[in-house]
Amino acid sequence: MNLPNKITVSRIILAIIILIMLVIPWHALGVVWPAYDSVFGITLRSPLSLKYIVTGVLFLIASLTDRIDGQIARKRNLVTDLGKMLDAIADKILVNGVLIILAYDHIIPLLVPVVIITRDIITDTCKMVSGNKGKVVAASWTGKIKTVFMMTGTTLAFFGNLPFELIPLDVTTFCLIIGTVLSLVSGCQYYFNTMKVLKADEKKGK
Repeated sequence: MNLPNKITVSRIILAIIILIMLVIPWHALGVVWPAYDSVFGITLRSPLSLKYIVTGVLFLIASLTDRIDGQIARKRNLVTDLGKMLDAIADKILVNGVLIILAYDHIIPLLVPVVIITRDIITDTCKMVSGNKGKVVAASWTGKIKTVFMMTGTTLAFFGNLPFELIPLDVTTFCLIIGTVLSLVSGCQYYFNTMKVLKADEKKGK
């Protein structure tokens, strides 16, 4: 297993640790995470639990490894099918798993994971179908921008919208809304681009 794949595996492990930390019923185990009502003397709209601070740091580290393994793989020509598969698995566990739990904890709107996961199902199905035909459909720029907004919004959600909460300015909700809208747009673009490629392939085959 090459270096980029090892980094990707470490991201999968980190993602699992994050999810376990978020779903464990700590109160039932007699563990109470401290919560902070204010920062620098400014009262927060809702208390910020140390549990979310710790998992937020781990989420940030895991998110950064996503960029690192890709850069190393491309620079050293180490892109493999195994790496692509592991990368997709890591992203789905990390992002989708976290979004579901944050929505369950009423930290982010439930609509966010519903839209993101539905979009992923559509795009993954398109990739599978086009891949079976030997066709590759390029990802749109909206999908890449969507990822930036979603990762930023999710990270801020862990930290209670800090430091923007001190202004106050709800950057978390803004990023999640923009990310969700772009997710819909990019999903539709990917679907229609896939349909064009498949229809063009069918015409050539006639």
